Amino acid sequence: MAPKFCLRCANLKKVKPGFYFLLLLTCGLFVSTGCRKLVEVSSPANVETSENVYADDATAAAVLTGVYTHLSYEPIMGGTSLPCISLVSGLSSDELTLFGGATNTNTLLAQYYLDHLTPGVSNTLANTSPLWADTYAEIYVLNIALERLGKSANLTPAVRNQLIGEAKFMRAFFYFYLVNLYGDVPLATTSDYTVTSSLSRTPAAQVYKQITMDLKDAKPLLTPVYVAADAVNSSVDRVRPNRWAAGALLARTYLYNKDYRNAESEADTVIAQSSLYNLTSLDGCFLKNSREAIWQLQPVNSNWNTQDAQVFILPATGPTSISGAYNQSGYPVYLSQQLLGSFENNDARRQSWVDSVISRGAIYYYPFKYKSASLNAPLTEYTMVLRLGEQFLIRAEARAMSNDIAGSQSDLNNIRVRANLNPIFPGDVASLMDAITRERQTELFTEWGNRWLDLKRTGEVNTVMDAVAVVKRTTWRSEWQYYPLPTYDIVQDPHLVQNPGY
Repeated sequence: MAPKFCLRCANLKKVKPGFYFLLLLTCGLFVSTGCRKLVEVSSPANVETSENVYADDATAAAVLTGVYTHLSYEPIMGGTSLPCISLVSGLSSDELTLFGGATNTNTLLAQYYLDHLTPGVSNTLANTSPLWADTYAEIYVLNIALERLGKSANLTPAVRNQLIGEAKFMRAFFYFYLVNLYGDVPLATTSDYTVTSSLSRTPAAQVYKQITMDLKDAKPLLTPVYVAADAVNSSVDRVRPNRWAAGALLARTYLYNKDYRNAESEADTVIAQSSLYNLTSLDGCFLKNSREAIWQLQPVNSNWNTQDAQVFILPATGPTSISGAYNQSGYPVYLSQQLLGSFENNDARRQSWVDSVISRGAIYYYPFKYKSASLNAPLTEYTMVLRLGEQFLIRAEARAMSNDIAGSQSDLNNIRVRANLNPIFPGDVASLMDAITRERQTELFTEWGNRWLDLKRTGEVNTVMDAVAVVKRTTWRSEWQYYPLPTYDIVQDPHLVQNPGY
């Protein structure tokens, strides 16, 4: 097919020189596949799918680096790449308020905020489903990589193992979010379009089996330390997944599937790596290479730190309405009163991870986990994806549900004491689970959709969202806990069926 205009190439001059080759390498694939339906992707004739890329350690490693680069590079305001989940799921749930609500002219963000449908406005969310398209494009890259890596005879064995482990980890990571955001989803584990062109929706339980299998396969292949871009030498940067990143995501996967014994075991193994990890101070938690970090994304947009900080930290003028479904400018969100009300008195997270501005006679509070949002500021923060604090809460929940009350209390109180809160000792499972749920809300807010996914997996989504809908001046329908599949894919593939409510 003829090459298409690629926004990544158009903005290449904004990217740090060290990532120039990686974006060029990744760009070829997304030019060919980025705007096309998952099931129609054939093998494009470009460098990334050529056999020669996987005949050399350095270029093979660059393919996986390109996946991480893409995650860091795509603007989260546009709602296309997976890191935007902190923004859009915060709007969908009870974490974030959209400035102007229904009157905000960004139709995409408004539909996430108003439970996905805005009366009288074209359904931007169902028409495009940008998260779906971008994530499946990434899975396509990974499926090619796994096929080529398995056949290449020229790679150093240690490099091949690490890269296969990274590819399986990343495929599991992407499917974890797809199945939680959309429910049953097509399960593509091949790049063969003759297979993927007729895929129907796979039951969530089967998708979870694939996630679990990929993570279990990845663990022994990944190194226990962090490696550099060459996938061999050790690195202080925690930006390539290691063995414990796979274990951390596996612990979360087991928890979501109510396999509490294995969830506890995996979290316990990660927490035990005290030479690498410990709970840091609140102010030090989100710094680059923080000892709490299990896996981070390195910023790649020139002269900026994290995109979360750019979007969430409000200027003195306060929040603003923005126009256009994919407008990348402006400050459209602030913290909801529901989230602010969930903090206990004297919670240090309220002081360290929340800040505010006074504008138009009102106080607007915003997430302040990332503190650097200035152009040309020193690079001090990386985007946190997996961290140790969550592992303590996973183990606390797994222990509670296994009736290990004392063990669960201990894990819960590790998080509370770090937040300058007094230890608590709920004596029964129900009370303990209530405390853990509240702690997850105040510990993990605006991080990778944790709150939105928690509401759904615990069965609390209808109760909470019925009340939140009143505040948002909308209504709530249970079907909206899953986002819509893209209309284009459904039209092209008779095997795909839209989620109810759209």
